[in-house]
Amino acid sequence: MRMERRTFGKLAVAGTAASIIGKASAQNKPLTIGFGMALTGSLAPNGKSALLGMQIWEEDVNARGGLLGRPVKLVYYDDASNPSNVPGIYTKLLDVDKVDIVTSGYATNMVAPAMPIVMQHDRTFFSLLGLAVNSEFHYPRYFSITPTGGPNPKESFSQGFFAVAMEQNPKPQTVALTGADAEFPRNALDGVRAQLKKLGLKIVYDKTYPPNTADYTPVVRAVAATNPDIYFSASYPADTVGIIRAAHEIGFKPKLFGGGMVGLQATAIKTQLGPLLNGIVTYDFWLPWAGFATDEGRELIKKYQARSAAAGVDLLGYYLPPFGYALCQVVEQAVKATGGTNDDKLAEYARKNTFKTVAGDIRFNAEGEWEESQVMAVQFQGITSNSVDQFRDPKTEVILWPTKYRTGNIIYPYDPSK
Repeated sequence: MRMERRTFGKLAVAGTAASIIGKASAQNKPLTIGFGMALTGSLAPNGKSALLGMQIWEEDVNARGGLLGRPVKLVYYDDASNPSNVPGIYTKLLDVDKVDIVTSGYATNMVAPAMPIVMQHDRTFFSLLGLAVNSEFHYPRYFSITPTGGPNPKESFSQGFFAVAMEQNPKPQTVALTGADAEFPRNALDGVRAQLKKLGLKIVYDKTYPPNTADYTPVVRAVAATNPDIYFSASYPADTVGIIRAAHEIGFKPKLFGGGMVGLQATAIKTQLGPLLNGIVTYDFWLPWAGFATDEGRELIKKYQARSAAAGVDLLGYYLPPFGYALCQVVEQAVKATGGTNDDKLAEYARKNTFKTVAGDIRFNAEGEWEESQVMAVQFQGITSNSVDQFRDPKTEVILWPTKYRTGNIIYPYDPSK
């Protein structure tokens, strides 16, 4: 059958046009980054502020033209601070939404249940503030955006707390440990026990409680009955608040109180507790007055704070936003360097290169943790009210460790009246 020259020409033109449209469509299709995030439930104060940090990056990168000529779109679902919701969310992200890049939401307890789903799909996984999650999986495509790190990430979380304890004279001798029966407290307390063996400190109490505990007075009374020199709590926000209130109610005053209390980095919880925070020594990851804080990090916080009240999120944003933004910067740099979203290439690049971020330079070790940890031990001092502004003052959250970043001296022994 003969095809007339004119007809063939029309088809060729149509084919060329379709090819051009197809390429343009591919270029305009958003590059998607998928994750779950704690937007309701007990972890929401931190999760919502992390999301705003990531959204600011999304706006920034799209203002620069996106990635690989494509706009970037964050695809996320509320995990409601419930680990049982996480597998379904990540199955949807990977099988239904087919996101280009997969990251975690906030918190160890949410990162861990996502890992098996991500591993089944053989995807590169960037996580947000997960404590030593890969110590159980050893997944070569896992990369953690959290200042715990080094060869012993579980220990790095509480290293500063115990370094400060051992500086005191006379040195404390006994330790009580508590934590919920969940992923984060288990990992944190594993790290504490390893350190206590090295330091020769005696454990006089070491028990977990159910994650849904509502009344912490019995927990604190049981700890107080052992009269420890040091009390280390590996707690999430709800139990942190409950434990501190219970300790004040019964007058529990060990020589050193705090340790691994998640929640005390959130402005809403700081203002809720106010003077009840005085004397507590705990960890923190980023503060604008820390010696390692970058100008870029402080600029991000200014941008974040200009929007925080209207967005209904953490007003100061010192804790999660720098790391949510930094996670996205790691993704951005890996995608640009490899020219795409191929998981093999992304993982290989992430293993071998240093990333410049608002949280500082990040380089990963073989387990996907930071090569060098950057965890601070801080103490709350001189808090007189429940106002937000006092928490902008470096004098109310004194950096005790690392010593090179120290901004003041410890008040010891623990005295909540100071």
